[in-house]
Amino acid sequence: MAENLLRPSAVALILANLVPLAGVLLFDWQVFDILMLYWAENVVIGLVNVLRMSVCQTGAKWFLIPFFLGHYGFFCFGHLAAVTGIFSESMGASTAWSYFFGLPLADAWKSPLWVAIAAIAASHLFSFFGNFLAGGEYRRTTVRELMHRPYGRIIVLHVTIIVGAALVEWLGSPLMMLVVLVAAKIALDLRLHLSERDKFAAGRDAS
Repeated sequence: MAENLLRPSAVALILANLVPLAGVLLFDWQVFDILMLYWAENVVIGLVNVLRMSVCQTGAKWFLIPFFLGHYGFFCFGHLAAVTGIFSESMGASTAWSYFFGLPLADAWKSPLWVAIAAIAASHLFSFFGNFLAGGEYRRTTVRELMHRPYGRIIVLHVTIIVGAALVEWLGSPLMMLVVLVAAKIALDLRLHLSERDKFAAGRDAS
């Protein structure tokens, strides 16, 4: 386990997930800010999965990629609706669009939220190039397998996060509980990431 924690992609994941911790400690992030960041990570995961599918050597990928984008996009929309519905009081009068794009695009880099999204995106891209391409994981999977792979990780991770976030908000969003929520996400995300590496390693080369 200790050796797995030293994997470059695992280190990158931990560092990227420390950015929202800084948001809680330095920028007064609340439960809803964390949930919206983690929802945005779902979008990143979907886009990176499209990259995986596009370099995979098997399957009718140019038919399956648009199909994946359709059903995964619907899934993300449903997830966003659930989060904004459950935590609507935290959201106030703003919409999801104004939450993410309230600043002009030219000024978006100034927002801690976008810095956090960029860090998480960099982590997933680092894993894509380092593990999936350079590590040869693309040879041990198929497009059809990749279509379903993001859901297991996302469902386990985000059901846990939403339940934890509801508890934190019910307690009045105390600082230490927010820190615990972010730390729990890091630990679970890391475990799922390493489990995914093991599954790819156990796969046979796709013909």
